[in-house]
Amino acid sequence: MHRLLSGALSVEAHTIPVQNLPGRLTGTVIAQLSDFHFDGLRLSNPMLTAAIEKIQEISPDLIVLTGDFVTLDPNPIHELVSRIKHLPSRYGMVAVLGNHDIEAKGARRIVTEALEKANIPVLWNEIATPMGADFPVVGFADLWSGEFDPTVLDKIDPATPRLVLSHNPDTAALLSEWRADLQLSGHTHGGQSHIPFLGPGPLVWKRLRQMVPRKIRNTIPFLSDRCFHTVRHWEWAQGLHQVGDNWLYVNRGLGTYFPGRFLCPPEVTVITLVSA
Repeated sequence: MHRLLSGALSVEAHTIPVQNLPGRLTGTVIAQLSDFHFDGLRLSNPMLTAAIEKIQEISPDLIVLTGDFVTLDPNPIHELVSRIKHLPSRYGMVAVLGNHDIEAKGARRIVTEALEKANIPVLWNEIATPMGADFPVVGFADLWSGEFDPTVLDKIDPATPRLVLSHNPDTAALLSEWRADLQLSGHTHGGQSHIPFLGPGPLVWKRLRQMVPRKIRNTIPFLSDRCFHTVRHWEWAQGLHQVGDNWLYVNRGLGTYFPGRFLCPPEVTVITLVSA
């Protein structure tokens, strides 16, 4: 996507307090990349290069990838993996899949195999311990797959803090019944627009669309039914939120759909963990 439509890359830095965080992990830096939509159209080469260079500059302790690596065709995953597999991180990389990574026939297998061949584990209702068993990483199946299973968290001692990866932020509502100290999500592209003083564009347009006949609004970007099926909780479209006792952070993603972004730039997220 041309920079005119996507804007310049933004780096969003946050410090997150975690109860019972092991002392050795205080100051741990996690970098998040999400929603690449790497298909030659929705993510420009300069934008991907800028994100890679930023990660190299930060040299985080852990890199998390929160889905939608591809869009309609899974095969570009091979080139994308070749670009990101050598990113520097003390504890490596870990990934979950998004809805676009599983929609096309064979996509889940192709995307998963490409990532795991590059030593990037893909978690599907699974627990990994790249930073040690005292701070596990839990990665969930995409919500739209029908296989999302929050009971995976029951396998972890309730006293143990954990990092949760789930592509769709709507899952934060379901996970609020469990301990999920920090959930990292994507999926929304931040709404792709932000209206000053009013918030993510979809929240504003939700009111406007009621005045437009359905046949017409489905031809207008951001007013169509498809836009509003993307996520239920548009109030969580981007940034940091507290859902019950859990923190949720929603990355705006790197990829951009037409007609572009407005005050909602592509994002690399940098999170520093501290003891609560």
